[in-house]
Parts: sequence; C-alpha cells; structure tokens
Amino acid sequence: MTDLLPYRPNVGAVIFNVQGEVLIARRSDMPGAGSPGDDGIWQFPQGGIDENEDPRQAVLREVQEEIGTTDVQIMSEHPEWLSYDLPQHLIGVALGGRYRGQTQKWFALRFTGRDETIRLDTHLPPEFDRWQWMAFDRIFDLDLGFKKDLYRTLHFAFAGLR
Repeated sequence: MTDLLPYRPNVGAVIFNVQGEVLIARRSDMPGAGSPGDDGIWQFPQGGIDENEDPRQAVLREVQEEIGTTDVQIMSEHPEWLSYDLPQHLIGVALGGRYRGQTQKWFALRFTGRDETIRLDTHLPPEFDRWQWMAFDRIFDLDLGFKKDLYRTLHFAFAGLR
C-alpha cells in the first residue's frame, strides 16, 4: 500500500550565518515541543514546491514563509534529489495523507541580514516555535527525528561551506 503513494516534491534550506553556523528550528507541531524534559523535534526550513515552480524560487519562498526573512542568497545546490519515507505511524496522517514521504532538492543559503529579521510568526500557524544558530556538526545533539540520516548526507555535502 505504501509503495503506491508518491513522494511529495519539496525543497530544503541549510542557512549559514557569517560565522559558518547553521539555522535550526524547533517544530511547533511535534510531540514534546515546549514540554519540560523533551526539547521537541528540530529541523531545517523546508516546504513543498508549487506546481510549475522552479526549486530555486521555491526555496526562497519557503524561507520567507517559514522564518519570515528574505535576507538569504543561494550559495550551493545539492546535485541530487534526496528522498525519505515517512515512519509507518505517519503514513496516511502527515502530508495530507497523500504521500509516502518527500523527495527534496536541498540548497545551502547565506544569511545576509540581522537576526532580528528572522520571524517565526509570519506563517500561520507557525511552523516553528524556536530557532538558533549552531555549529553544523552540533545539530546531531538535537532530536532530528526520522530525518537524522538525511541531515548526515547534507552535513557531508555542505559542511565545508562558510
């Protein structure tokens, strides 16, 4: 049954500041977010590609929608589309119940603004309730949920960027 569902086309953004740290944000809709003792699920900004939308345009739009800023520039693009399957308990629930997972085009972006231009309240309901800059290799200390292996691939591809 799962194999019959398609992957949802998606883009993702690994956003670097001038110190070479990456922006990681805590999902507002995942169990544990905001609960004492459970720091929730963290992820990079990402989102769906609209019909006939170029992935480069989509990633800039998604960054603006999810973290409220246009102060980014594309530095690099992962050469391949990366796919992941949803965990079994989320199939039929997440992504409108229509997809088995996502196939994603990932971009490394340079943040060119001030931290004050990052606003999580411009997208309703907010996708994230908290964000922070951290060293790329330190994100693995956070709960990345089922995307951890995907993020290891991104770390390998983008970690040398500054």
